[in-house]
Formats: sequence, C-alpha cells, structure tokens
Amino acid sequence: MYAIKRVFLIVLDSLGIGALPDAAEYGDEGSNTLASVMSSDYFNAPTLIRLGLFNIDGIKAAKQSEPIASFARLAEKSKGKDTTTGHWEIAGVVSEKPFPTYPSGFPDEIIDEFMRRTGRGVLCNKPYSGTQVIKDFGLRHVDTGELIVYTSADSVFQIAAHEAIIPVEKLYEYCLAAREIMTGEHAVGRIIARPFSGIFPDFKRTARRHDFSLSPPSDTLLDVLKNNGFGTVAVGKISDIFAAKGITRSLPIKNNDDGMKITIELLDEDFTGLCFVNLVDFDMLYGHRNDIDGYALALSQFDLQLSQFLLKMHKDDVLIITADHGCDPATASTDHSREYAPMLVCGEKVKQGVNLGTGDSLSDIAATVAEIFNIENKLCGKSFLGRICYGN
Repeated sequence: MYAIKRVFLIVLDSLGIGALPDAAEYGDEGSNTLASVMSSDYFNAPTLIRLGLFNIDGIKAAKQSEPIASFARLAEKSKGKDTTTGHWEIAGVVSEKPFPTYPSGFPDEIIDEFMRRTGRGVLCNKPYSGTQVIKDFGLRHVDTGELIVYTSADSVFQIAAHEAIIPVEKLYEYCLAAREIMTGEHAVGRIIARPFSGIFPDFKRTARRHDFSLSPPSDTLLDVLKNNGFGTVAVGKISDIFAAKGITRSLPIKNNDDGMKITIELLDEDFTGLCFVNLVDFDMLYGHRNDIDGYALALSQFDLQLSQFLLKMHKDDVLIITADHGCDPATASTDHSREYAPMLVCGEKVKQGVNLGTGDSLSDIAATVAEIFNIENKLCGKSFLGRICYGN
C-alpha cells in the first residue's frame, strides 16, 4: 500500500512536446507546442524546469541536474487529437476510432433536422474561427434570429447566439437537441454553446460557454474511484468532458488563473481521492489563435502559481501534470496537433529524478492512480507507480 491520500491531476490543455510518429497522417509533422512557446521572450518557467520538464525525452533544452519530480513522455494511443479523446485516455479509455469531423460543414440531413427541432434558420455551417464567425455572421443573426452553426478541425458542432436574442438557457436547449441529432456515424465529441454579447462590430464571446459531450463508452478512472467511495473533484471543464459521469463535485472556473486559485484552495480541504483539473486557456485563447507570446505568458503565470501549490502540498499528496494533445501556435494551422504529452509527478512519496522514458499511452496515468488507491479495475494503461513511489 502507498500512504497517499490525494492525487491532483492538472492538464495543461494543448501543451504538447513534439510530434508523434504518426503526426504526418494528421497534417502535423514537425509540430512542437512547447518548443514554439519556449521561443518567446516571455517564456519563464523555473518551477516546471526544476521539476524536470526539460529532462523529458525529446525536449531540446538544458537538463536540470537534480530534478525534483519523476517524469515521462507519453504518446496518445487513441485515434484523434481532440480534447475529449485525450482526456478520456488520461482517464483510462482508449478510443479506437476517431470522432467524425466536417471539413465541408454538416450534411443537409443534419442541418435540416436541427432547423426543424429549433424552428430557426442556420448561418455559416462550415469550419470557422470562433471569434471571426461572430464578426462575419453576428449582425445577420441579430437581425434574423438565425443560429450561427460552425465547426473546426475538431469533432465539434458549435452554436453561437447573442444573449439578447437567444437567452443562454434556450441556447443550451438547442445544444441538447443537436446532441440528440448527432448520434451514430455523426456522434461528434462535443456540442458547444457559444453565447456572445455586445453591439456590432464589437461582439464578444461571454463566459457562459457550455460543452455537451458524449458519455464515455465505458467506465473511466472517475467512475472507478467514485464507485469505490473516493472523492472525484472536477475543476474547470472536466465535468463537461466526461458528461458529469463519475464526478462527486464540480467547480467551474473563469480562466486559468482562477482555476489554479481554486486548486490551491482545495489543498486546505479534507478529502480522499482525485482532483482532476483542466486549464483550457492555453488551448482556447493562445494555441488556436497562434499567439506564441500569449501562450508563453500564460505558462509563466501558471508556473508562478505552481510554485505556490508545491509549498502547500501535504506529505500524502501527489501532483501529476500532463497535457491532452498539442496546439502549436507557430504553425500555419490554428487547430490541435498530434503530439506527445509531458508528464511530471511529484510529492513526498515520489522519488525524484526518475526518467520513465516514453510511455505508449496517456492511460498509464489512470492505471497509476488506480493503483495508488488499491482499486481493481479494467482501465487501459500500465501503472508506473512501483518505479517512482516509496511505500509506507
């Protein structure tokens, strides 16, 4: 048995560390999100470096002589490179088939049924930037009440609507209708509500985005923990990604900074189990907008808060930091990239400086957390706990 009471699992959404061997099949050959971010003059991450980020295989930077964490490079075994697939794999479910995408927009039968269900027309229906789509179609939407429907390179059906024209709760109803429509071969990973406000040409997206995800096809780490009486605290969009399955408590956040503040505050609470955190700003605000400096500044701010987190950790806490995919801000693409994920593991019970090499699945994390809590399970992945942790 390992005397570990809590695991804090933080996903730096999109912080890939180099192209996977099959990246060319996804149009992502040569992608390296971390390398691109490190090229910025604003990159400053001494805490991550001290943990051993630069010691991970494949990262070309000066190694830390005595890293205080154990570390690894993890491949994504699932087919795809989207948020849902990556998080499900982190939680022990490997997706053998990628979610459907719509580079030419959604087929007529989908749009026709959506219009029938909502009683409203549809604008756009093609892959589009989320900020640009409201600039280009927002005024017509306000004038006509037609819904802005768009997608991206990811498996998403997104609906944008002005809060003064379509109340947010009504927009959520429309998303639920789309979720019912998008089944079978059209079962996209997420239906996303994208409310916005303001007056043309200064429309701005609001914070009341909501994701309506597919339910995982089988039990995840969250289900396994909850079914065995452990707490599962979801911070950020984790509850959305897992369709609220297996979660005992969900804490929404405003942004990365707020997410880390909430996570640090949770260190003062008494619970046994997993705190699963998603910090989406890296991906949503910077990766998708090819903002290298913004990404670097956000990572530097996280690093500062990480130093505060480490100081407050209890002796029976373990911290795992990883990513779900890449989103290289230096490439011509604004979409996710097929990359390795970093993994850093630290705590008083964790050996320092152990290089776990390259793991063949993000689900090794799930297998390891399950072993920490001594739970029998059928999750994918191979536990690395015996290689990095001290026993009682």
